[in-house]
Amino acid sequence: MAESVEVLITASVVPSYAHPGDAGADLHSTEALVLGPGERALVGTGVSIALPDGCAAFVVPRSGLAAKHGITIVNSPGTVDAGYRGEIKVTLLNTDLTSPYEISVGDRIAQLIIMPVIRANFVPVDRLPGSQRGEGGFGSTGFSEHQAAPTTAQADASVADTTGGTL
Repeated sequence: MAESVEVLITASVVPSYAHPGDAGADLHSTEALVLGPGERALVGTGVSIALPDGCAAFVVPRSGLAAKHGITIVNSPGTVDAGYRGEIKVTLLNTDLTSPYEISVGDRIAQLIIMPVIRANFVPVDRLPGSQRGEGGFGSTGFSEHQAAPTTAQADASVADTTGGTL
């Protein structure tokens, strides 16, 4: 079982966990507004916290809002540092192309996840040590059994494209 940490809070509605074992505590809107298709808005939660050193809070989207209505958070996850004492606000975005979304006072709009963080001691070097993955980036770990490998024609086109040929 994970340990808990005491977080001091001032809030119009105190964040709460919907179910035992949930990672995210719900944040509620303190204002009513309508997000038109493609619009974003900075929405207040009425929550200010004091985290202990060694912790940070991360504001993340609610999966139901994202799946059902296309409502997400622009800077997700939003990071709340231990030293920040202002109100936590959420930059919501309506990704739906046709439907506006109405937010009422008290609606659950995001989740707050509290996590321990490690401060890095950055050490400049001329060269990094090698690794099995190396410099491979997005998609470099290959294909799963559920994905089709590229056809020979696709692979040949990819090689031609990297050598200056046309597709």
